Amino acid sequence: MKMANSEKVYVGIDGKLVELTGEDLAAFEAQRELDLAEAAAMLAEAEVKAAARESALAKLAALGLTEDEIAAL
Repeated sequence: MKMANSEKVYVGIDGKLVELTGEDLAAFEAQRELDLAEAAAMLAEAEVKAAARESALAKLAALGLTEDEIAAL
């Protein structure tokens, strides 16, 4: 989702700050959106894996395994 904003974007090139404009700015913003989407996807995947692990541990505990036995697995 692109919001209108008046922020200027600068990058460092050879030790100098250069303002991004035109196609460079559009490419930067598109890449930033991709990076944010990828980070969100990775976080969601990690949360799903953690939930699955907790579920598996709870099922093993329900079967009567001790914490030490579960940890040994």
